[in-house]
Amino acid sequence: MGRHAGWIALHSGLAGGANIILIPERPFDIDKVCAQVESRFATHYAPIIVVSEGAVPAEGGTMSLVSGDKDAFGHVRLGGIGDRLASEIERRTGKEARTVVLGHVQRGGSPTAFDRWLATRFGLHAITAVHDGDFGTMMALRGTEIARVPLAEGTAVLKTVRPDLYEEAEVLFG
Repeated sequence: MGRHAGWIALHSGLAGGANIILIPERPFDIDKVCAQVESRFATHYAPIIVVSEGAVPAEGGTMSLVSGDKDAFGHVRLGGIGDRLASEIERRTGKEARTVVLGHVQRGGSPTAFDRWLATRFGLHAITAVHDGDFGTMMALRGTEIARVPLAEGTAVLKTVRPDLYEEAEVLFG
């Protein structure tokens, strides 16, 4: 997850207390990553690194491919950046590095009361849109209101992580 946009990695990394978060929007410097790993081990704690599948090294990096195979949408299957990174960290620092690939196994847990309420509201508004014959729209949350939005508006532009948001999180990395 995170082929071109690092939202999931950024949010889960912050929520999970990660020490380093690597996303596609910001190519990473392996030397800096290893320095942060060493710094974390110096405090007698192991670092947690969250890596989006589209993360790339700054120096001539490319996306890490599982194979030349394509997925159901015609995209080349990505994967392996975590393993590549772990191997490089071990080689450079001498510290054991383990990878866990969450992929689609990771779920959000049991829904909260707010989640159930919001899903119900989305459903009711979607039914109303169908009743009105307003196809090609999706429901969006704008503040506390549900709004109909043309699908093209919701999907026309890839919404990547803004540099200022990553910089806020980056303050916590080292």
